[in-house]
Amino acid sequence: MGVGWLSGVTVVLPPVGTVGSVDVRGGGPGTHETDALDPTTLVSTVDAVVLTGGSAFGLASAGGAQLWCEEQGRGFAVPGTVVPIVPAAAIFDLGRGGDVKARPGADMGYQAAAAAFASGDHAAVERGNVGAGTGAVVARGQFKGGIGTSSITLDGGVIVGAIAVVNAMGAPVFGAADLQPSARSVVPPQGLNTTLVVIATNAVLDVAECKRTASAGHAGLARALDPSHTLADGDTVFALATGAVGLDRSTEQARQVSLITLQSAAAEAVRLAILDGVLAAESVSTAAGVFPRYRQAGE
Repeated sequence: MGVGWLSGVTVVLPPVGTVGSVDVRGGGPGTHETDALDPTTLVSTVDAVVLTGGSAFGLASAGGAQLWCEEQGRGFAVPGTVVPIVPAAAIFDLGRGGDVKARPGADMGYQAAAAAFASGDHAAVERGNVGAGTGAVVARGQFKGGIGTSSITLDGGVIVGAIAVVNAMGAPVFGAADLQPSARSVVPPQGLNTTLVVIATNAVLDVAECKRTASAGHAGLARALDPSHTLADGDTVFALATGAVGLDRSTEQARQVSLITLQSAAAEAVRLAILDGVLAAESVSTAAGVFPRYRQAGE
């Protein structure tokens, strides 16, 4: 990327047949094809999830990821081809590198999908100032944000992980003593914001259960950022289930306990991923300004 750039794309490429849903709660969302993930719609699987910078302009990157999936035969079969289900969500980072026209397009989405595939299964996720987190900031634009991850293992081999792109109006909440006074003060919001999250589990879930898991993830978002879900945030949480490990559904009570346990873990995974994204971010200086890394109290 040339001078003036501070934006990027992250593609989550799940195994073929992965079930997914989404819960959009921010007041200023920029999304693509999220309606297709409603439990009442035709298709239950997700071929890729695109997280992008560039605000609504950056949603064009989803077309590139969709083209890559089509070339690989990933998608809903129709006569002559497949239609990949590729929902996307964007953060607002326009102009943070100095050039308001520097934003992701279809080529960058295609490259991100190809890179996700090339990295292989179980690859370590890059964190900090990468992909969709390249231009992210937090706390009303005072500090650099980025990409963070977390993973929680439950009994029975169930794993719940999360990846977060932290670009929030709110400040991170590590603990009451850790909040910097300046992050809590009334500073005018710098543009629009948004935190994007993808929860992923190896459990067997249907679309409605994924929807509820995405909803639970918003609790973790609210715990990690203060304030959250504001009018100027487009906070969006996706939930994906690969279906490798069955939950205990032997009785109705067992089913409820299994789902509540998983969804509680999802909320905690989201909280940890968001805080990880803030801590992994590095200071950046561009023509648009200086975005220092967030320092916890005592540093």
